[in-house]
Amino acid sequence: MSFKPTWRERLSYEFDKTLSRGPSALIGWLALATALLIGLGTLVVFLLHGIPAQSNMFAVFWNIMSQALTPNPVEAGNPLQYLVVMFFVTIGSLFMVSILIGILSNEIEARVDALRRGRSRVLEDEHVVILGWSHQVFTIISELIIANGNRRHGAVVVVLSEKDKVEMEEEIRARIPNSKNTRIICRSGDPIELSDLEIVSLHGARSIIILPPDEEHPDIFVIKTILAITNDPRRRAEKYRIVTQIHDAKNLGVVQMIGKDDSVQAVLVGDLIARVVAQTSRQSGLSLVYTELMNFEGDEIYFQEEPALVGKTYGQALLAYEDSAVMGLRLANGTILLNPPAQTMISAGDQVFAISEDDDTVIVSGLDEIPLDESAVQKSRKNIKASPEKALILGWNKWGAVIARELDSYVPKGSQLAIVAQEQAEVAHEIKEGGVHLVNQKLAIRFGDTTDQRFLRDLQVERYDHIIVLADSNLTVQEADARTLLTLLHLRDISEKNGKRFSVVSEMRDLRNRELAEVARVDDFIVSEHLVSLMMSQLAETPGLHAIFTDIFDPEGSEIYLKPIGNYVETGKPINFYTVAESASRRDETAIGYRVVSEMGDAGKSYGVHTNPKKSERVTFAPEDKIIVVAEN
Repeated sequence: MSFKPTWRERLSYEFDKTLSRGPSALIGWLALATALLIGLGTLVVFLLHGIPAQSNMFAVFWNIMSQALTPNPVEAGNPLQYLVVMFFVTIGSLFMVSILIGILSNEIEARVDALRRGRSRVLEDEHVVILGWSHQVFTIISELIIANGNRRHGAVVVVLSEKDKVEMEEEIRARIPNSKNTRIICRSGDPIELSDLEIVSLHGARSIIILPPDEEHPDIFVIKTILAITNDPRRRAEKYRIVTQIHDAKNLGVVQMIGKDDSVQAVLVGDLIARVVAQTSRQSGLSLVYTELMNFEGDEIYFQEEPALVGKTYGQALLAYEDSAVMGLRLANGTILLNPPAQTMISAGDQVFAISEDDDTVIVSGLDEIPLDESAVQKSRKNIKASPEKALILGWNKWGAVIARELDSYVPKGSQLAIVAQEQAEVAHEIKEGGVHLVNQKLAIRFGDTTDQRFLRDLQVERYDHIIVLADSNLTVQEADARTLLTLLHLRDISEKNGKRFSVVSEMRDLRNRELAEVARVDDFIVSEHLVSLMMSQLAETPGLHAIFTDIFDPEGSEIYLKPIGNYVETGKPINFYTVAESASRRDETAIGYRVVSEMGDAGKSYGVHTNPKKSERVTFAPEDKIIVVAEN
């Protein structure tokens, strides 16, 4: 049996539907009620013959309407019928005005709340959009502020995340008090919701950075966000420039597939951290070189086409710049050649990529004669066969298996790798599940507490050539760094008491803890997520760097090395960098800087790392100083 609503129920239902449309519907009903009040009041006065003397119906209607809209005193000399009607009109008016004030008050409060929550649309163009929120956002914004320093009209960075807008603004102001000429705009919303993406005006964005939250399965957030951007029916016709990070290598193919119609560049976090740790553990100071190349303080890598170099060799290009350090060539077809042979010819359309202060400082010097000191150039020495190495990993995290695999790519056959962790079974399982097959190293896994000095002494850490201390990814950032700091302090104490110094590379998770850990006098600190943030910032500004960074961190081909300066030039006498670069070029290597060992403890001098030095300036090198080169081995 079907239910048949009464006319009152139907009228109530229609009224409810109208109210659900918002404040405008409420005001409409209020206006209708006011009109009915005025009409009814006028009709009652007419029917009861209450029209005042020397007045008419129009005057009565006008007076009732005025009273309904703005209640005023009514003269007592009017007829009683008129006074009674005006009394009820006044009461009705007060009721209507109260409702109107309430509606307007609620609407204004809702508007203010919407502004506070960051729901208004951003009307910007050529801005950088950051989708998501994690502690990496502070590094990325800081780097973008530096990169925007030379923009005449300033720049805009827009952050969209589910975090409260006011909280985001307060945290950014606390960590980055001076944004210089960059405006930072925060908006609250879900980056995987198409309606929320409209808030940040993606169609006008210069680049988009997808920053996964600090939680399990961050790749899911990245994949969903890319899908939301690329499949938006209102998306722009031009390609988006998207930069993000992927934690699981298996998801990289998915990201590349769904972003095939756009420029999507993903930093494979595990491989990047593992390769930096593996390379740095064998070369003290290398992480500092990487940081210098990837931050916006100082010099960066720029591309430049130079007609004056067409028909000349790469070796000649290395000495053609006074204030820029050439690293390689980008051919006209887009192919990247990192440290090509010195005799490689430069053709029309080819570009050099070089470390320089700015994109407008990559200028050939125009010198007719290069000031070389031939007498200081050392003859190339035969490579000595490397001896097997012993490496020790203290602690374990989700990158451990990848680090073990990458380390195997750099060490000679017959080397040994020992891993100390509190969960032996977990280490063995992750190495097996990760498909890690060590060819050059013999693996040994031990149980132990790396914060126990007595255990470290029994382990005889001084017997190892390289020690890697990993931060526990299962703990909070501060807890993990605290354990790492304890381990480093114990290692320093053992080193001082034994009188033997050994190479120690430590991973930290919070850049702010590095200053505390420096008391342990560790060779290198790798702030893993900070390094990832630096690379993402660079790619957001210069997408062409992706191929260069991929090549630099690949075990195959050319990489960055720190080698004894005495193998290239004579030490103990003033030498200019033209001579150093020429000596490296004769070995098919590219010199990009040097490290002064006596400045290793000086943070103000970048711990002795000097990338892209002026080539004409003379430096007196000590035998223990290093040259920074891009070379195959």
